[in-house]
Amino acid sequence: MSGLPAETDRFTAELDAAVEAHMNWTRRILRCAVVRSTPGDDVLDPQAHALCHFGNWFMANRGQFEMLDAAAAGRVDAVHQAMHDAIRSICTRVMQGQPGSEADLETFEQSQGELIGLLARFKTLILSKAVQLDPLTQLPLRYGIENDFRLYQKEARRNRTQLYVAIIDVDHFKPINDTYGHPVGDRVLQQLAATLKAALRADEPLYRYGGEEFLWLLKCKSGAEARQSARRLLATVGTTPVPIDDEETLRLTVTLGLALAGEQEDLASVIKRADLALYEGKAAGRNRYVIAEG
Repeated sequence: MSGLPAETDRFTAELDAAVEAHMNWTRRILRCAVVRSTPGDDVLDPQAHALCHFGNWFMANRGQFEMLDAAAAGRVDAVHQAMHDAIRSICTRVMQGQPGSEADLETFEQSQGELIGLLARFKTLILSKAVQLDPLTQLPLRYGIENDFRLYQKEARRNRTQLYVAIIDVDHFKPINDTYGHPVGDRVLQQLAATLKAALRADEPLYRYGGEEFLWLLKCKSGAEARQSARRLLATVGTTPVPIDDEETLRLTVTLGLALAGEQEDLASVIKRADLALYEGKAAGRNRYVIAEG
């Protein structure tokens, strides 16, 4: 047992397997250089970097890499392609009975070394991020919100879309703890976290913000879409029973405070406005959403 979330274990295992596959790929290159056997069409193809096991896996998971470090993710793509281009050039010349180019060999060695270094750094980032997960809900804690917010804010500016910060608070949570005890309260939070996560799009982060509060980064095209998403979330929570034991279930409601992030606004300012909207929703009777003005 690693003590890490299963999702992290699986991702790092896939990363290790993809890197190992690339290391095995170099054996075919060595055979080509020594005995002039063909390394295979996948190596000689101009799109070899997209055909190899690592290339396929990386492109399928690129979004996760970009969330950790967008610039480094772009660099992984670039050096991986440079490595393949250099090897294709070397193998083509060898197959034609010519010596490989020293410049191509240097490019291959440099790009392979940089790729391995980048992937080692990403593995460290992935493992570091894993220990910042809330052990109860398996949601990320608030430590990574600032970086994610900046990335999504830039994306919204680039795509001319909108980014909302939403604070989600469980209604009447203290009576649940007082009536059923804290172990049941913990199960309620676990169930709610799973319900919220299942209701949101994969590219909309959800965080355990503290106590019975969650924070949601909502990407949308308009205020109308943000209101529709908030209504859908309220309905999903309200219609999903939470089992207490074999015979009893609870019905939960939540209150949402939302604030539209300005193009240059800092996260603290947006959260403050979302909090004020949340308090307004609580004062108005709970089980509703309020969008901050301005």
